Amino acid sequence: MKFEDADIWIDARDLCREIYEISEHLPFKNDFKFKEQIRSSASSIMDNVAEGFERGGNKEFIQFLYIAKGSCGETRSQLHRAYDVKYINHEKYKTLCEKCTLISKKISGFIHYLNNSPLKGIKYKPTN
Repeated sequence: MKFEDADIWIDARDLCREIYEISEHLPFKNDFKFKEQIRSSASSIMDNVAEGFERGGNKEFIQFLYIAKGSCGETRSQLHRAYDVKYINHEKYKTLCEKCTLISKKISGFIHYLNNSPLKGIKYKPTN
């Protein structure tokens, strides 16, 4: 399996793409600091899932999943701000916040699974 096959990463990639799209329109587009901040937090979700996956051990993967979950919360907070300053409409705000919440729940579920799994990761797989 590759990280690109993981539902969490696929969902995070889709969210990231949408964040890039909304931040490319006026007036969002001209708020350079905010635009880069929300793009960075959205990118961090998918990047941390990928990096943790590639580490090969559950303990490290879980650590990166927590970072991804934190970035998801940061993105959701920034969506509230984007809505409050009228950079996005209510429908887009609601849709993207729901996506963030769903990704966060999936990450929590996966962390729970990994914490309870007897498998410790591919780098701990016994060699024969």
